[in-house]
Amino acid sequence: MNLPPFVRYVAALITGIVCYVELAEWYIIPIGALVLGGILFSWGFIRTSGKVIKPVQISSGVGGLFLLLALGWVIAYQRTASNRPDNLIHLTDTLRSYEGVVSSQPEERAKTYRVELEIRRGAWKSAQHTNQWRPLSGRVIVYLDKASQLMPRYGEVWLVSGSPRPIDPPLNPGEFNYKRYLSYRNIYHQQYLRPFQRQVLGIDPPSRVAQLATIVNRWADSVLTYQIGTRAEFGIVNAMILGVRDDLDAELYRAYSAAGAVHILSVSGLHVGILFAVLTFLLRFLIKRPRGKLLMAAIQLAILWFYALVTGFSPPVLRSAGMFTLLILANAFGRQQQLMNTLGASAFFILCFDPYALFSAGFQLSYLAVAGIGAWQSSFYQSLTFRNKWANRLWELTAVALVAQIITFPLGVFYFHQFPTYFLLANPIVIVMSEILLPLAMATLAFSWIPFVSSGLGWVLQKTAWFLNYAVTLTGQLPGAAWDGLWLSLVTMLLIYALILFSIALLLTRKSMYLWATCVTAILLTGMLLWNEYAHTHQRRLAVHFLPHRTAISLTDGHRSLLLTDLDEVDKRSYDFYLKNTFGQWGVSDLTVTKVDRNVASTDSLTSLPAYYRTPEFTLWVWQGKSLLIVNRLGGPSHWRLPAVVDYLIIRRNALRNWQQLNGRIVARNIIFDDSNKTPLTDQLLVDAKQKAIACHSVRQMGAYVADFD
Repeated sequence: MNLPPFVRYVAALITGIVCYVELAEWYIIPIGALVLGGILFSWGFIRTSGKVIKPVQISSGVGGLFLLLALGWVIAYQRTASNRPDNLIHLTDTLRSYEGVVSSQPEERAKTYRVELEIRRGAWKSAQHTNQWRPLSGRVIVYLDKASQLMPRYGEVWLVSGSPRPIDPPLNPGEFNYKRYLSYRNIYHQQYLRPFQRQVLGIDPPSRVAQLATIVNRWADSVLTYQIGTRAEFGIVNAMILGVRDDLDAELYRAYSAAGAVHILSVSGLHVGILFAVLTFLLRFLIKRPRGKLLMAAIQLAILWFYALVTGFSPPVLRSAGMFTLLILANAFGRQQQLMNTLGASAFFILCFDPYALFSAGFQLSYLAVAGIGAWQSSFYQSLTFRNKWANRLWELTAVALVAQIITFPLGVFYFHQFPTYFLLANPIVIVMSEILLPLAMATLAFSWIPFVSSGLGWVLQKTAWFLNYAVTLTGQLPGAAWDGLWLSLVTMLLIYALILFSIALLLTRKSMYLWATCVTAILLTGMLLWNEYAHTHQRRLAVHFLPHRTAISLTDGHRSLLLTDLDEVDKRSYDFYLKNTFGQWGVSDLTVTKVDRNVASTDSLTSLPAYYRTPEFTLWVWQGKSLLIVNRLGGPSHWRLPAVVDYLIIRRNALRNWQQLNGRIVARNIIFDDSNKTPLTDQLLVDAKQKAIACHSVRQMGAYVADFD
């Protein structure tokens, strides 16, 4: 099968980008690709230079792909901010203050404003210089305490005191790698600010176009706030149109997630695609008129790019607007177009501008979904026909949802660890309502200056959003709406995709080679799943997890786990971010949560453990033949001590102030500090422990402590 040209080009470019990200120090890769590509390309050109009819030259084609591989490596290198010598990441001295500009639209959180600052210069003291202002670059995530402060504006120039700190890597098994996620956006530091730590010097936006987009985004927010009124409906419209989820209720968000419709809450290529489809349907009467195609293209481009402006030039919308711009222009000028080639072309130009977009889940899911729908939806839709046009329309939407879900579900499970059971029920409704809501919202904004018309459109928009919320919430409340806690390794995900592709190829071509490939892939996938199940069934492990300023200790036996924690029951966000993925990776299906500070009751899960004993000062028990001791307090009048050696000593709540407190009281083979201890105290104890040759572990500095028992 011959791949379209731009699919080949973008594949070579992607290879170069991945090579840089994974093998940045291997300079031989771009040099070798450049040399080999130049030789092959030149050889093919020389061989055909004197011929009138030039045959297809494989050597030139392969050489060109090697050159594109080298280009991908170079672009990724050039777009990596840490390669700049003046970047903040290379600063070894303590930064006293710096000047930066607000480089994106700030986000409002419960207690803070989340702001991205682009650093311009800084002041620090070194051996050669005093506190002088010198050029400095880098991007910083700043969390500004609200404290009656107005929301910062795009383009504000700040003078900030203090030094940002590097973003922490994931400290628990399976935890979302926020550090890597931000590094793909060239952000390596963050800082929490009190209002007195910053001073606004003026306004100097990095981009006038981005400033205009921000102003339009804020104007659209005010119009929709006034026209809709009710919070739940405004929250959903605000998320779909403006990409702002600050007003979205947590329960409503979970309902969309359970129904498999959470993708609709983030402005993305799906929204641009829906708007494009609706515009194509509404403007189809222009096609047969003189210059109708050009007029149709002009209207489509104006509305699509106005939507991009309203979203504040959200990166996913920009990517999709660029892709549909190519489609619209090709159609307007009567150029023959292949969807796969157009997709490849749009991805190629996007990655040339932003190579790290490749690692965005939205980028991957969008292109996979569109490619899958373009390749297989038509054949799948034509496999069934209905005489009733409404039934046929419903089947068309169902076919789109089914193909999109099949092609994206492995990647969705890999990133988000859940699968919506009722996606076939929810997605046709969501697509239909989105086809109504998106153009309606755009019309509400366009006619906001006409009093009665804007009020009428706002009323219809509010009722449409209400019905969408109602349908999705109803679906999300059905029994077993979401298959949660799923975990796929990278290899397993790739095997599932291989199985899907080989199976589809077998159905379309009926060739025996695809039958054998499908069978072999299925056997490999089954073997890997059985091995993972065996490992999960026979696992026995103790873990002291990282949970900011809290205690989290788990005892895992097969698919069952007991979690001892002082985390508030209402704080699901902390559990979901720090711990949920760990238990998903370990295949835990039965999790029991016990309060580590709770008074012992007859129903306490720990009382079933042998040799269990608990006092306000400490908790002692034996599990899997190992003794575990949690110490809450070492001071006080009791001056308790243990006559035997314990296997694991877990210290919490600043119970240990100095190592002399353990003398004659506790002897332990392993000593662990959880994050309920104050960081400066733990740091000092670790320094003292190194001098005294005491082996210990801090989850704040070293990550979660995990001990596997045979």
